[in-house]
Amino acid sequence: MKKSVSLVAPHLFSRQDILVTTAISIGYILLSALLVGFKTDQLMLVLLFNTLYYASSITRKFILGFSIFIVYWIIFDYMKAFPNYRFQTVSIESLYNGEKFLFGIPTATGRITPNEFWLQHPSTFLDVLSGVFYLCWVPVPLVFAGYLFYKNRGQFLQFSLTFLLVNLLGFVVYYVYPAAPPWYVQQHGFHFHAATPGNTAGLHRFDDLLHTGIFKSLYSKSSNVFAAMPSLHSAYPLIVFYYGLKNRLGWVNVLLATVMAGIWFAAVYTSHHYILDVLAGILCAIAGIFIFKKYLMNDRNFIRFLARYKLKID
Repeated sequence: MKKSVSLVAPHLFSRQDILVTTAISIGYILLSALLVGFKTDQLMLVLLFNTLYYASSITRKFILGFSIFIVYWIIFDYMKAFPNYRFQTVSIESLYNGEKFLFGIPTATGRITPNEFWLQHPSTFLDVLSGVFYLCWVPVPLVFAGYLFYKNRGQFLQFSLTFLLVNLLGFVVYYVYPAAPPWYVQQHGFHFHAATPGNTAGLHRFDDLLHTGIFKSLYSKSSNVFAAMPSLHSAYPLIVFYYGLKNRLGWVNVLLATVMAGIWFAAVYTSHHYILDVLAGILCAIAGIFIFKKYLMNDRNFIRFLARYKLKID
């Protein structure tokens, strides 16, 4: 039976709609200003949401469907107000030593981590390739979600909720096990510096080669540099690939698998993640997919909760 989602909005300008969206919009701006400071990005998000919400019934369904990704972005942004290093000791040296023990590469001067190996052996081809793959980690899930939204609303809902669940699982691990990325050790050693800003690491070579500041701009907005474990960059393409297989997309799945493997490699090559981080991201994605399919899809209370918001999974 084909899965479907019903998003009903018969009155685009009803009093209730206006009151609710206005309250949410103002509340979001005020809370954001209180927690992380006012930014133009927040205002643009509010304007985009309200514009699509009231433009037409089709755009309303679209923005309501994608609100799951908006919730993810807001939670991620608010992490700045509650740095994970305030709750647990950051793992720096122990994670580095674990990586070296499990995946260390023997050299004339001793074992080194894969990150250190690639730091010593970079290539222009891999710099460009890694940059291209790393740019895919957000657009690919969003484009895939857009495809499912128009192709199969039930699958879209499942994909979106799985995506959100995997992120929430990852956020929990961030606070239980704060971890420094490889580039942090390369630049600061094993000493903890709370105010360390985000860093492009090996991706700066991509920016330099193409004379652009794409990654510099992205990582300057990093919510927390001590959130390397698990690598959610590595989790996202696996979620996409799983639902690609589920929807039998044929040759598209080959492309999705290539992007997935490319992001995994780029994460290590650019010193943004250890192999351990990548494996943790993969496990996080598998856990999220399993929990959603095995438990949430069969939980009556969860189904009723979705029904309250006119979301239905057959």
